[in-house]
Amino acid sequence: MSKLTPATPSPKSGRVARPSKASARQGWARWLPGLQTLRHYPAAWLRHDIAAGLVLTTMLVPVGIAYAVASGVPGIYGLYATMVPLLAYALFGPSRILVLGPDSSLAAVILAVVLPLSGGDPNRAIALAAAMAVVSGIVCIVAGVARLGFITELLSKPIRYGYMNGIALTVLISQLPKLFGFSIDSDAPLQSVEAIVGSVLDGRVNWTTFTVGAATLAVIYLLKGSKRVPGVLAAVVGATAVVGVLDLAADAGVSVLGSLPQGLPAFAIPWIGSTDIVPVLIGGTAIALVSFADTSVLSRVYAAKTRTHVDPNQEMVGLGVANLAAGLFQGFPISSSASRTPVAEAAGAKTQMSGVVGALTVALLLLVAPNLLKNLPISALAAVVIAAAVGMIEVTDLRRIYRIQRWEFWLAIACSAGVVVLGAIPGIGLAIAVAVIEFLWDGWRPHSAVLGRSDGIKGYHDIQRHPEARLIPGLVLFRWDAPLFFANAEWFHDQILDAVAASPTPVRWVVVVAGPVTSVDVTSADMLAELDDVLHEAGIRLCFAEMKGPVKDKLKRFGLFARLGEHFFFPTVGSAVSSYLKRHDVDWDNRD
Repeated sequence: MSKLTPATPSPKSGRVARPSKASARQGWARWLPGLQTLRHYPAAWLRHDIAAGLVLTTMLVPVGIAYAVASGVPGIYGLYATMVPLLAYALFGPSRILVLGPDSSLAAVILAVVLPLSGGDPNRAIALAAAMAVVSGIVCIVAGVARLGFITELLSKPIRYGYMNGIALTVLISQLPKLFGFSIDSDAPLQSVEAIVGSVLDGRVNWTTFTVGAATLAVIYLLKGSKRVPGVLAAVVGATAVVGVLDLAADAGVSVLGSLPQGLPAFAIPWIGSTDIVPVLIGGTAIALVSFADTSVLSRVYAAKTRTHVDPNQEMVGLGVANLAAGLFQGFPISSSASRTPVAEAAGAKTQMSGVVGALTVALLLLVAPNLLKNLPISALAAVVIAAAVGMIEVTDLRRIYRIQRWEFWLAIACSAGVVVLGAIPGIGLAIAVAVIEFLWDGWRPHSAVLGRSDGIKGYHDIQRHPEARLIPGLVLFRWDAPLFFANAEWFHDQILDAVAASPTPVRWVVVVAGPVTSVDVTSADMLAELDDVLHEAGIRLCFAEMKGPVKDKLKRFGLFARLGEHFFFPTVGSAVSSYLKRHDVDWDNRD
């Protein structure tokens, strides 16, 4: 199947014209896909994008504010982090309808850095959050230019599930005090749970605040499947109206957002102290990994829907530029949105122009109606974030993993517990460490087998699975099912000698069936030389069969190809067996 190329709308027909890969990669077109789309933008699509942008705005405003508060910064910065990234991604992003902005999956990571370092100072909080966005943006841009878009694939699905479930629980816990109408001093998840329970038992709950938040949450879930009425919009508008009409802020102590500053975000370099550099670097890098992992998955889903190809490296650049722009214009780290992108799609969005319309509409709101949301209750914003956090929790697929491979299920649970117990930033480190250990474990002690011949079955097969298989006298056929590298070199050496020791007849040849071996490093090459010496002293010839060309090339560079003898590298197991039988007088029936 041929690979789909980046889609560009045809100005005459409105259909998608697919430029060649060569032309798409030339000049600025590769780095500025938004301009390429704009040059061929069909006028018929404009009304669809305008309508989708206006519908999208109804989600952008309440969600942006909610995630800002959840991230530990004032709500206005959530709108700044909504507008600027949408405009930047429209120019640099390769996905046609992907929507970027503040996201619940990043809130816990941002809060973990901002809360302990800001000391309650909102200006310091946004400087720290903006600095993380700059770091995240630079990391993504550098990785995209270096074509490292594959790195998010290094985390297995159970580890991703575990990490995201832990983040979801952390976000949910952080919003419960706002839902109940009190504040706590703790920022660690487990300590926060203890403080929340203590505050509830001490009677600190503002039941009016809780009722407003719980009602908002209920409306969101009741309208979750509605295509006509956006649940988040209806819930937030309703809560704001009730609080405003009944004056619950004054009469019942319900905390509200208050008036937003009038005007647009300004360019500002986020200056931080020297003591903040390390946590900001760690947090920004972690955000880059998480945001691109989310964005790459969502990008692939919608690329398939629109029948276009999205370059993951350009996607990383687009995400990086959007984060960099957010950080330099008083915003904070952003990612793709699994809740707002479907809204844009359902509203008929054709291109990133819908995001541009949404960004401009939010800007218009700040210029002409900054008091529109002054009665928006904080508990309603908490309800929005809680609903998003619950939606992040993966249960169904974890049940499937539990049924088919329980150790991977418990790996996911361990990652979740690590995030909840240690916090978001250490939890990311734990997830990465577990992924590395998982990879090394699989390669450290890989499967290997001694092969024999079973009557009626072509080829040579594992004697553990085929106990009836016959062994060729004096010949050990040993298959190694992994790359050879420093972590498993000694294990390979020992397994070969164990196979020789277990042979029922004196061994003359050892043939390593090397088809599964995809690589050899210097450590394992030196081990092969040592193994050859040990076997040679025992009068045993070391041979290889089915070795891949690139691996042979490495052995040639290491000097092993000449040392072992080119004629002892066989193209197939059958040719190795035939050569052995010709050289040695062995009573062997080579029938199928």
